[in-house]
Amino acid sequence: MNIRRLMALSLITATIFAANFAPANAEPTGEANASATSGKAVGSEKVRLTWPIVPGAVQYQVVILKNQWDAPVNILLTRNRIFTNGVEIDISEYADQKPDLFWKVCPLDFEGRPVGKGFSAVRPLMADGKFNTVSPLPTTEFDKMDEMPLYPVYSWIPFLNADSYRVQVYKKEGKGEKLLKEVTATGFNYPDETSYTSPGDYCWRIRAVGKNGAPLGEWSEKIWFAVKPTAKVAALGDSITHGGGAMSVPSGYVLYNWETYSPVPVKNLGHSGDTIAMLLERFDRDVLPFKPQILVVMGGVNDYRETTTTWSSVRHLTLIRDKCKKNNIVPVFVTAPPISASKIALRGMQAVPYGDWRVRQHNINEWVKQQKYWLDICPALTDERGELKSVLTTDGLHPDNEAKAYIGENIGNYILSTFPHLFRDTANS
Repeated sequence: MNIRRLMALSLITATIFAANFAPANAEPTGEANASATSGKAVGSEKVRLTWPIVPGAVQYQVVILKNQWDAPVNILLTRNRIFTNGVEIDISEYADQKPDLFWKVCPLDFEGRPVGKGFSAVRPLMADGKFNTVSPLPTTEFDKMDEMPLYPVYSWIPFLNADSYRVQVYKKEGKGEKLLKEVTATGFNYPDETSYTSPGDYCWRIRAVGKNGAPLGEWSEKIWFAVKPTAKVAALGDSITHGGGAMSVPSGYVLYNWETYSPVPVKNLGHSGDTIAMLLERFDRDVLPFKPQILVVMGGVNDYRETTTTWSSVRHLTLIRDKCKKNNIVPVFVTAPPISASKIALRGMQAVPYGDWRVRQHNINEWVKQQKYWLDICPALTDERGELKSVLTTDGLHPDNEAKAYIGENIGNYILSTFPHLFRDTANS
């Protein structure tokens, strides 16, 4: 299903968040230890709760109530600093009270302030909870994407008491499946560094592991994704193309991927952290297998925010353009979006850009504007200081969903209007 028709609409682990800030609660609550007085083993009775991703939320707070009366006096326990749209909670101490328990969740920003309308409505725990689960819950939304990203990021709701996870990736071969890799992961997502260019059907699954190295429960269900042999439009870029946003949402979700909002399908060839030189280095390996007719090229942020010279950035962009021409691919260059250096400094999670970054950004974008096919996305994203508007970013480096929607819609519309003969079926659908 095409998520664009259903929505008017860098990857940081929980360990990094915990080390860098301690957000305030959305309301004063005491966090109860659900196993402190219980005679049962920790996790012998647990519940998993999930909810939709809330735009702009970095974290969530979950409150479990003694009954449906939503008042502080009825708070049984809270869980804070939840960086996924779900959580598993030990309720061993309250197992006999399950039928009477209710719950609510509040999305919070980086500082711990409520986002949007704040707390959800109070709901029965028995109606929404999954009890005593035996495997982690995968959360990737590959099935909602028009095209599978070249570099998948697998994500899940953390399993109670897990120390790490084992992630397996398979490819369908004949009537069976071939194991391609098995890796250890921590936190709540794993960015796969394999570029899946070989057409076919693939799947991944996950299993929780305890501190002693023994499995906790079973393997999750297998989550399937398909790699198509060709793509009419592909996008080569860094983390802004790869996806993810609000610091805690990985690119396996559609909300913070600009490709989600494009009116034409776009194959995501993004890779987080890439400079323009890195885009060039992987061109043959990652672009040519899909034989795109149009290649959207958007890079430069990781050049201009560090010490890469304009000469070097422009030289590598020129070589990408030449490779496109050699392989009968039409390149569409997009200006390098701005960053918010002030917010990057405030967050303290990225190196503060060198002072003349605006000059290097300007020079890269001037080269872009000299090309045959180009699109300038910067004016709508830039404030009076020349920085990325603060309301459009959580970390100062990556645009969030509103900006991603603007980028995706404008790139897709530019391609549709410039190359209408390639998309008559799309335009009429």
